[in-house]
Amino acid sequence: MNTRSALLGLHLGALAFGLSGIFGVMADTSPIAIVSGRALFAALALGMFLLAIRKPLRITVRHLPWPAVGGLLLGGHWLSFFESVRVSGVGIATLGFASFPAFTVLLEVLLLGERPRAREYLVVTLVSIGLLMVAPALDPSDSNTLGLLWGVLSGLLFALLSLLGRTSARHVDPIQAALGQNLVAMACSLPFAGATLQGLTTPQWFWVALLGILCTGLAHSLLITSLRVVKARNAAVIFALDPVYGIGFAWLLLKQPPTLGMLAGGSLIIFAVCMGATQSGSVQTPRTA
Repeated sequence: MNTRSALLGLHLGALAFGLSGIFGVMADTSPIAIVSGRALFAALALGMFLLAIRKPLRITVRHLPWPAVGGLLLGGHWLSFFESVRVSGVGIATLGFASFPAFTVLLEVLLLGERPRAREYLVVTLVSIGLLMVAPALDPSDSNTLGLLWGVLSGLLFALLSLLGRTSARHVDPIQAALGQNLVAMACSLPFAGATLQGLTTPQWFWVALLGILCTGLAHSLLITSLRVVKARNAAVIFALDPVYGIGFAWLLLKQPPTLGMLAGGSLIIFAVCMGATQSGSVQTPRTA
């Protein structure tokens, strides 16, 4: 893979992540059913990818807690994200999730004892201001505010998942870890989603399958293979476009036009994330959204 094809793969991966909220709306079912079905198809896609590259599973019993905890965080991240989509729409959910780099900085200080630089403090500040611009009412009874809170929770859980992945990468292959996480997320959500899944129509299953195969399995595989050629900081800048894709698709396909507050706040959040990514030598790029 050369640099051009790697960059194309990253943009396609970011595009697929940006479609997550759209496909969730099209599936027209409960968030917990989306989580369970998405995890099922993602696990199938990742398993087929491992077979295609002939990579044997090497997760030992001693390292099982990594994908187990990661699966719980992944399931919670998806559940809160699609609840945000249900409550307030794709745009606000995507912008709420985009707060995860700020949470990553804070968690590195609180959990890992790392000392942030001045620019990272600025990233946290700008992201916070951007979120306030997206939902200035700050009223929990307001659907936009409630949806934003769910989206921010999704970003927090993803930041925890990213830090876990950073720690576990020394012990477990990223693709194998993702496969294990999806299996755990499916197993934990299935008891609550089984009845709903049984009642899904063929079109609903189609959109859920796209979420798992395109927005998770394929996107994750593109990200991992592209990072062998492209620097992580450049990948992070590309994936900062995720809210742009999400808001754009919501406007075009779902007739959910962004408000001025969403445009202004979203621009500030994206600017902050890009600024942090171009400065940092070690950035976290999304595994899923």
